[in-house]
Parts: sequence; C-alpha cells; structure tokens
Amino acid sequence: MDTKTFKRTLQQSDNYHRKGFGHQEEVTLTLNQEYQSNLIQTIRQNNYQITQGNVTIRLAEAFGFCWGVERAVAMAYETRTHFPTEKIWITNEIIHNPSVNKRLREMNVDFIPVDSGVKDFSVVNPKEVVILPAFGASVSEMQLLNDKGCTIVDTTCPWVSKVWNSVEKHKKKEYTSIIHGKYKHEETVATSSFAGTYLVVLNMKEAQYVCNYILNGGDKLEFLNKFKNAYSEGFDPDVDLVRVGIANQTTMLKSETEAIGKLFEQTMIKKYNPAELNEHFMSFNTICDATQERQDAMLDLVEEKLDLMVVIGGFNSSNTTHLQEIAIENQIPSYHIDSCDRILEGNKIEHKPLDKDLEIQENWLPEGKIIVGITSGASTPDKVVEDVIEKIFALKSH
Repeated sequence: MDTKTFKRTLQQSDNYHRKGFGHQEEVTLTLNQEYQSNLIQTIRQNNYQITQGNVTIRLAEAFGFCWGVERAVAMAYETRTHFPTEKIWITNEIIHNPSVNKRLREMNVDFIPVDSGVKDFSVVNPKEVVILPAFGASVSEMQLLNDKGCTIVDTTCPWVSKVWNSVEKHKKKEYTSIIHGKYKHEETVATSSFAGTYLVVLNMKEAQYVCNYILNGGDKLEFLNKFKNAYSEGFDPDVDLVRVGIANQTTMLKSETEAIGKLFEQTMIKKYNPAELNEHFMSFNTICDATQERQDAMLDLVEEKLDLMVVIGGFNSSNTTHLQEIAIENQIPSYHIDSCDRILEGNKIEHKPLDKDLEIQENWLPEGKIIVGITSGASTPDKVVEDVIEKIFALKSH
C-alpha cells in the first residue's frame, strides 16, 4: 500500500481535522484551571527550589507537559466543545497520564475497547467522531475509520509525524528501517505501519546482536525467534540488513538512540567501506526536542546533592521511565509514581521500581532535613506535581 498517498488523500478529506475547531480561547481557560499550578509557577520563579520546614524540593528545569502533549489534550477538549452531543471515541489513551484520561472519560469520550490485545472497532458507527492520540495511529486503523466515514480528529504529535516521514524515505529507497523503540508501544506500532521493511530494537544489547549478525552472519532461525513480533512480514536478516536507515520512538533515551545510530553506521563502514556508506546507511535526527530537554534537565538535577528522587508520570510512559533510569544510574533512591494517591499514610509510598510491579516502600522519607529532587514526564500536568509536593510537605510536618 502507498501509505504516503493514503495519508495525503486522508488529510485532504473534509472528514479529517488536524488544526482544532476555533475554540482555543475557551479551552485554554479550562486547561489552565484543571492542569496549571500557581505553586509550580512560584517554584519556577524561585530558581526551581522551595523549602518548607525541613524539606527542600528541587525541581528539574524542564519537566511535565510538552508542547505536543498540550496540543493533543487541547484538541481533545476542543473536539468535545465542537461536538457537544455527538458520540466521541479515542483509539488509545490520549497521552500516558491517568488523570487526563480519566477526565476525558468524565467528558463522555469513550476509549476503543481492547479484547486480548486487539482493538474492537466494531463499536464505532459510521459518521461518529474519532480522536487519534498524540502517539498517532496505524495506517490500518486510519483506513478503517476513513472507510466508515468517521470524522477523524488527528492529534498526532508533529515529532511523531517527522519519524513517519523518515521511514517513508527509507522505504522509497528500499532501506530497512531499524526502529529504536518498544515494538508493542502504540507509537512504534504506528511508525512501523508507515515503514516498508523494518526491525524494532529495544536497546543497545539488541542493536549489538543485529550488528554482529550483519558482520559475521549467524543462525537465521535464532535471529527471527529473538525478534519475533518486532519485524515486518517476510523479514530476512540475510537480505534485509544490507541497507538500513535509523528511526526511533520519540520517547526513547536520546543518548541510546544516538549510540545505536553510531553503531550501525560504524558497522556498515566496517562491512563495506567508508566510500560506500551512503549506499548502506541512512540517518535523520528524529529525537524529540521535549524528550531531550527533560533528559538533559534530569542529568543536571542528579549532579546536585539529593537524598531521593520522585519521578512522576504514567507507569506506561516511556519518557518517564527513562527519567527514572537516569536517577538509578546515578545511584539516587528513586520512586516512580503516577499521582499523589501513591503517597500513603505512615510514611509509605506505593511506587514502581524499574522493570518491576508496583510495591510499597516503608519509611521512604528520611528523618531530619532532606532534599527531594522532582521531575515529571512529558504527559504529566503541573497540577499533579503540585499535589505530590504538597503531600510530601504535609508528611514531613507531622
């Protein structure tokens, strides 16, 4: 399927909307009331620091809602304002934040049901309104909704669209897209649907395995089994790794995406020769600015003297998880929570350690004077951060 032509045709349709409906002023007022925070504004103005009693809070200098997320949420609110009585669906969480998704449900925006990992679009009737989330939607989903004659409101982040354009370029020149991401993540599912031949690698370890195969060959069956579900139909590592292009899920760790790109570039130089590199390797910078800024701010924050770190964001938020990784790499006790409700009475916290299930930590706030570092993922409203800070202050005041 010519995905580029399909996308162009869709965007020219009267049923397709990507720029809102002219209710920005009204919606901005609502969003500010629901998600902004005077306390956070005060902390920002006070060099990202506040002390109350024996607790000092140090905020990262870039955190929380990014432009793409803010835009997606605003468009979802605008959609409900513009279609006050119509049935509205959304194909996935608008962003990875439980409070925002809960709010949309309260506004009677329904989420497409998922049965055994598969979305059930049979619930959507022709002409109904369907919102595509900030992560985007796969080509097949968009085609299905378009064929039903639905009104499509596309809130896909422009940074995600930029990655789609990159894999389209790979496809046009018959390069395999190596996508640094999580193959099940909705953004990567959408990106791979625009690619031709593709392979998704999760981390540097998987990238090294692939590069070793490119240089030395190996057991094809083992390769295909190792990356099961993470490559395009009919993928053959002996044929499809001769020409590769690099792409990424926009929320991955910037330094790792860059290192993976460099590894594939060096591998192709070694396999062929420097003069032929452009025949075997393509790369475009598709690292999201907001993800990068939050990671850089976190790297600065962990250089300071901190007793512990609180990372706030959805548990399924990739960019939030990578912020927690930075704290752990710097050996700072770190607690990933999605809301202030995880901070419990009796100095307990319910948090999600990296790659583990939720667990409860007792006595998580040390006695005496403490410095707490705080950051939040790109899908976390300032109001949620404020609630966490207020709860920490209240706990330590007892």
